[in-house]
Amino acid sequence: MFDPAFGLLSLSFWQPLNKKGLKETTMKATGIRVKSTPVAAEDKVGDPLIGRLALDKQFSGALTGTSKGQMLGFQGETPGTGGYVAMEMVNGTLDGKKGSFALQHIGTMGDGKFDLNISVVPGSGTGELKGISGKMAVIIEGGKHSYVFEYTLPTAKPKSTKQ
Repeated sequence: MFDPAFGLLSLSFWQPLNKKGLKETTMKATGIRVKSTPVAAEDKVGDPLIGRLALDKQFSGALTGTSKGQMLGFQGETPGTGGYVAMEMVNGTLDGKKGSFALQHIGTMGDGKFDLNISVVPGSGTGELKGISGKMAVIIEGGKHSYVFEYTLPTAKPKSTKQ
């Protein structure tokens, strides 16, 4: 779960409109380049069994940019059990639109299964990504990580033609 392995990101996407007039885009990726670095425990903060990692990611393809974040994790005594929470700030260009947004992670693992929820933090979008919402699913197969990112962006409102 805290695999600092590197992978190359390749994305493809499509853009249907939903009933609310929002552009919905689903991005499929085969990986992401992630560097995670353990951070020393702070004196009198938390329990030493809870580890902290600094996250540094690079995206390429339809999502081009970087993210920085922090992860808190706990690994259970039974191999393959544990959980983590993380926050990361993504800065770059998504579907040709420049800006930033935050992602919130909540994950657990047990009995060989992962339960992972990654969501765009409401109100975190800036620039041309203002108003973004969405969720990301992570798939781990053969030790490789991939994900599907489904997001919506508000469409530009037509300018008034009042005279």
